[in-house]
Amino acid sequence: MSALRRRHARGCHRAGAIALVTLLAACGPRVTGEPTLILISLDGFRWDYMRWADTPHLDSLLSAGSGAQALVPAFPTKTFPNHYSIATGLYPGNHGLVANTIFDPILADTFALDDRRTVADGRWYGGEPIWVTAEKQGVKSASIFWPGTEAEIDGVRPTYWQRYDHEMAADSVLAQVLRWLDLPAGRSPRFISMYFHGVDDAGHQNGPDSAGVALAVQRIDSTLGNLFHALALRQLSASTNILITSDHGMTWADSARLVYLDDYIDSTQLAVTDWAPVLALRPHEDSIEAVYNALKGAHPRLHIYLREELPPQYHYSNHYRIPPIVGILDLGWQATTHQRFEERRESYAGGVHGYAPDNSDMHGIFIAAGPDIRSGRQLPAMENIHLYELMCHLLNLEAAPNDGALSATKAILR
Repeated sequence: MSALRRRHARGCHRAGAIALVTLLAACGPRVTGEPTLILISLDGFRWDYMRWADTPHLDSLLSAGSGAQALVPAFPTKTFPNHYSIATGLYPGNHGLVANTIFDPILADTFALDDRRTVADGRWYGGEPIWVTAEKQGVKSASIFWPGTEAEIDGVRPTYWQRYDHEMAADSVLAQVLRWLDLPAGRSPRFISMYFHGVDDAGHQNGPDSAGVALAVQRIDSTLGNLFHALALRQLSASTNILITSDHGMTWADSARLVYLDDYIDSTQLAVTDWAPVLALRPHEDSIEAVYNALKGAHPRLHIYLREELPPQYHYSNHYRIPPIVGILDLGWQATTHQRFEERRESYAGGVHGYAPDNSDMHGIFIAAGPDIRSGRQLPAMENIHLYELMCHLLNLEAAPNDGALSATKAILR
């Protein structure tokens, strides 16, 4: 979108934006009652999308509240690991949801984000997510589609939750949240988490910085504007803290940047649990050394590690579900075999995520606003593990053990 077109679009929304800024900026801490917290995930919303797409409602929320330069995901920068890191304050290497596709040698089973049986199985989820912390301390929670909320974790589910439906429109998701907010006192939840997939879908299909992503961003911004308006109509703005997050960013990939593993090793030896862009290899124990030696240094864009060799800043060496051999590809590169490429050529172009979190293309967004949030503060790029402690603080909960710290977000708190 051109700068001129974006300025014109923002001008068209100016009245609504000013109204929202005025409404939220005027919100002081509540004198009575307990605050409500709404946690919103915009899957695949990269840190810079607000700079070039038309987002009047997100811009207004940021103007009224505070944010971070970027939200840095945990390794690997995939959907389920990072939503669960936001929820628990733990790195994937500590909470056990180490990828979107995982083999567990103890359970002798494979977790996959599109397998409803495993997604709803609490044995896959370690740590204590925020909705469990809330429920254990007498705070009702609700969630629509946040990863992990379909499972019973430590014997607990949210008071209200809904099975994931990829076809459910964003406005229908919002309508369900409003029905929960409209429940009588004592029944309505004080913590609500929401998940929207549209921007991620558009990023995969069209690539980042595309017209398709811009349209998806505009659509979700409009939905969020409807939420803010609905809160104002219900006179809930002065008693509701809102956190806007995303699990990861997105980068371009294409078939010109592929590493063909069978150029270096017999593909029958690979035993790949996950392909792209973090390569998870679980060969037979007798073959680990041979596979490692064959791939180590084989291609300059593929970096092969034994589990215990992985860089410490990724916090990805401790959990037994992490495969014995991990391959990390350079940004925009993918691993495959010749046969696999021929079978799915179309899947190697478009948007991809999952790369090391020190790549800024993998970074997401963080915006906070509400009665307990200062206005006009900007945090530096911040790891998403710190949000659990922030949420516990906003809900007056005692946090479970985690890897984050409230000090990382203290500057935005009133």
